[in-house]
Amino acid sequence: MKKILLAVDASKGSSACVETCTRIFSAMPPKTVILLHVEQIGGGPTLMHDRISDAEIETLKEELEGTEVEESMQQKARDILATHRKKLEKHGFQGIKTLAKTGHVAEEILKTAREQKADLIIIGNTRSLMAKLMMGDVTKEVAHHAEVPVLLAR
Repeated sequence: MKKILLAVDASKGSSACVETCTRIFSAMPPKTVILLHVEQIGGGPTLMHDRISDAEIETLKEELEGTEVEESMQQKARDILATHRKKLEKHGFQGIKTLAKTGHVAEEILKTAREQKADLIIIGNTRSLMAKLMMGDVTKEVAHHAEVPVLLAR
């Protein structure tokens, strides 16, 4: 594997994602590890979020531009990415690229994997069945629509 995409946030699933990557690849780290954090506009995952169109998301992004809310979201993303980067560096990983995006989480993960030509996507899969039913399931969507292998980390 030359290029691996790790989809991360502040959840324990993301910690599992990074831990899985270090366990499997520490003997032969990939050339590039892409740490991707996608922030949903409008807060956490909900079934309603999947019904927001791309045009509406773009409008929300424009409305947030230059506001304290946008700066807060950007700082949160930087903090999350820095935390996971340190974990990877501690295990000798180099070539770590960090990306922060906003939008539909699964769509942005899939889009970034294509754009970056990732060989593998690692994503956490630790939420309960009830949480998946109530909030949707990003992991399932990524696993079903990815053009490359997807490793689900627990």
